[in-house]
Amino acid sequence: MSSMISILMPVFNESKHLERCLDSILAQSIPDWELLAVDDHSTDHSPAILEAYSRKDPRIHVLKSQGKGIIPALRVAVENARGALITRMDADDYMPADKLEKLRAPLLVHGEGHLSTAMVEYFSDEFDLGPGYQRYAAWLNQVILEARNWEEIYRECTIPSPCWMCYRDDFQRAGAHDREVNPEDYDLAFRFHQLGLKVVSVPEVLHFWRDHSRRSSRTLESHANQEYFRLKLPWFLEIDRDPQRPLVLWGAGRKGKELAKMLAERSVPFRWCCDTPSKWGHHIYGVRMEDTQTIETLANPQILLAVSSPAEQPAIDSLLRSQNRKPGLDFFWFC
Repeated sequence: MSSMISILMPVFNESKHLERCLDSILAQSIPDWELLAVDDHSTDHSPAILEAYSRKDPRIHVLKSQGKGIIPALRVAVENARGALITRMDADDYMPADKLEKLRAPLLVHGEGHLSTAMVEYFSDEFDLGPGYQRYAAWLNQVILEARNWEEIYRECTIPSPCWMCYRDDFQRAGAHDREVNPEDYDLAFRFHQLGLKVVSVPEVLHFWRDHSRRSSRTLESHANQEYFRLKLPWFLEIDRDPQRPLVLWGAGRKGKELAKMLAERSVPFRWCCDTPSKWGHHIYGVRMEDTQTIETLANPQILLAVSSPAEQPAIDSLLRSQNRKPGLDFFWFC
């Protein structure tokens, strides 16, 4: 059976970083790959760079997107992919020489129904990485090492968008990039979760993720917090919500209120609690605020945690675990 890898890579105005990215792909330790590089109407030198590299190596296929944006570009790549295995790449990043080999290895052992991923490392040529990115990378890598991807998926996207690989048939069963939903990588991760793919983690850094001022997470409205909630909550209700169990929202800050409003708009009944006594008894969105001890009076509740303070989160997590509540089943971090 063929084990060729198809690399899907949209390209938009990345001439500054594109050559380093392409060189890292050409340096891969295994030869059986193809790159589907889709130009998304670039106005810089990206198309010329892609054409030059495609003349250098026939495994690089340069395509043009007829639509506009990352999802139409990815669809073009998918339509032209011939590999038995699918992976993604970002045109501003680069990969170590053994990335494809090491992501493919566990899939060849375990077969379909599995998704491989690995640790990532952020870097920037423009500025020092802020504490937020450093904290996120450390958290993500720990989740990957411990294979807690589905347990933590409502907190953040736990499948790094340019550092995963799966069988083409599983990718298509998950819906590939058929949906016009942003952020597209997070939506795809939820569909992998819904499909029941088992995550196999490679305990090494296999992707170098560039941070810069044009990065989509900094510039696109689809990457704002409320947009993530609009994506996460419907997936929770579809995949993990048990309507036979009481639902509790813990947290009355900005994110808690955003989540409460979305639940109320969907007519989803829930109890709402927080740690601030001055808020107890007040009604917001028609729901009365309660003490967190209310949770202990409920029969087998599911708890949505919208407490954003990094200082408070470990204590809450430990408390719920001490009550024999399981993450990803009984409680779910939403921030």
